[in-house]
Amino acid sequence: MNRTRKKPELPAVPPMNAGLGTAVDPPHPPEHPHGNLDRAAGATMARLAGGVSAHAFLEAWSDWAQHLARAPGRQLELAEHAQRNMLKVAALAANPANAPPFAPKPYDHRFDHAGWQTWPFQLWQQGFLAMQDWWDQATEPMRGLRPEDAERTRFLARQTLDVLSPSNAPLINPEIITETVKTGGRNLTEGAAHFAHDAMQTLTGQRDPAPEGYRIGVDLACTPGQVVYRNDLMELIQYTPQTPQVHARPILIVPAWIMKYYILDLSPENSMVRYLVGQGFTVFMISWTNPTAAQRDLSLEDYRKRGVMAALDAVTAIVPDTPVQAVGYCLGGTILAIAAATMARDGDTRLASVTLMAAQVDFAEAGELLLFLDESQVAFLEDMMWEQGYLDRPQMARAFAAIRAEDLIWTRAVQRYFLGREDVPTDIGVWLSDTTRMPALMHSQYLRGLFLENRLTAGRFAVEGRVIALKDLSVPLFVIGTETDHIAPWRSVYKTQLFTDGDLTFVLTKGGHNSGILSEPGHKGRHYRMSHRPARALYVGPDAWLAEAKAKSGSWWPDWAGWLAAQGGGLMDAPSVGAADKGLAPICPAPGTYVLQP
Repeated sequence: MNRTRKKPELPAVPPMNAGLGTAVDPPHPPEHPHGNLDRAAGATMARLAGGVSAHAFLEAWSDWAQHLARAPGRQLELAEHAQRNMLKVAALAANPANAPPFAPKPYDHRFDHAGWQTWPFQLWQQGFLAMQDWWDQATEPMRGLRPEDAERTRFLARQTLDVLSPSNAPLINPEIITETVKTGGRNLTEGAAHFAHDAMQTLTGQRDPAPEGYRIGVDLACTPGQVVYRNDLMELIQYTPQTPQVHARPILIVPAWIMKYYILDLSPENSMVRYLVGQGFTVFMISWTNPTAAQRDLSLEDYRKRGVMAALDAVTAIVPDTPVQAVGYCLGGTILAIAAATMARDGDTRLASVTLMAAQVDFAEAGELLLFLDESQVAFLEDMMWEQGYLDRPQMARAFAAIRAEDLIWTRAVQRYFLGREDVPTDIGVWLSDTTRMPALMHSQYLRGLFLENRLTAGRFAVEGRVIALKDLSVPLFVIGTETDHIAPWRSVYKTQLFTDGDLTFVLTKGGHNSGILSEPGHKGRHYRMSHRPARALYVGPDAWLAEAKAKSGSWWPDWAGWLAAQGGGLMDAPSVGAADKGLAPICPAPGTYVLQP
């Protein structure tokens, strides 16, 4: 639909829709006659600032500075720490044979080149790391300082230091100097061409096509199957059986709509979908639409009803008379938990088990993403979404990249613009660049109701006018956290045990938000910890659990497949793909059409 849609005159705080919210929503600020002018101005500033509100960070700086100013003991401590760091660097300058006193953080690869261990480059590197160490100390919590302001101040200091890192300066970066001499400066000319290309893409919003060997539906997302149901919000894929007999209870996977589903069906060798089908499971996958401005009014309740519940209706029609094993990943796990709790409240028994992968139900400890969220920041994003109808892909990508700016921004910039190196294509890299949009109303409800106000575990999240509770879940749960997840920190994921009473298996696996989930058998260097909590068992905190849990080498997938098989209801002949007699005839081959939407 190409018609221009007039922007609605939304109140400053868009309420939850009639079907989803709290039993009593907080009062909204009064409307003002020129409120839309304020929102338009806010939207303009938000675009210029990349969607980041300066107010939240200025407030954090002010809070930190004022508390430091009235803490002479802390000032003395920091002065002594600075003196010690200076003496360490001076000692190294006096005797370069000494061991360097400071080391980069494990995820910081800016100083991997051997040249940084030679004089004088090592001295510049150590001076930078000494400064970084001092700021880490300076932004430790102080008495009276709000913890979130301490974290925001540390984040801002880190971002500022990243700009000033000697690795960014061509004249004092040994790797750039070596490459420039070696190539006669060709690296700089090629880097300039890369910069011009990237700048043009940023200005025009265009993206490069997938490189050869990474085409969607051919090389990635290529597990055979059919789209068997479609509405305006999602397509439902049923994968073709690969074994003569299958487990009776089918699997329905709910991915996050902040990403395209094929992270779970990437290359054939690391595809979770292909693995499950090969283990004799009937697998269904939701593929979400990539919303446009015309879909700005899609709500969180739409994603529950016309996403999760519509898919469940289709699955139980195709494979009747048996409950379903539901799997949710990231935000898809959150909406699945909401849907499952609602079903439990309403006596709907169509679920046999629930698996939550890197999915949070409590957002009190939601990691570094909380640095970007307070009332000012959410209002800033709402103004931007009010104008354009959605949160755009680059705006989300920048927020995620900023959390690990050392590696995701600056290391890549040096490699691409000063060393003249092309990005090496990988399946997960292609997927990461294939980002999606968030409809305005849904994203506002998600940020406010879950991230900002944490309603789900506070007993204030209502579906269709009635509050739901995760403790109502009685089906077996399988919950996966990942060790280095900065989107859904594992201790936050672990808290699912605090808010549920049923049978629960918890796995902590090596890796981050994506890499920990993509842990196929045979993947080198993998390990995981696994435990079982019986129904109504006493709660054990995450640190006490970690101290007792023993690491096992290898992939967690086989243990999960065994757990799914135990809930699988026995074996049966493979069902047909789709059910034409019930209006669910195959529509088109997998991966469908929605995953190809730009």
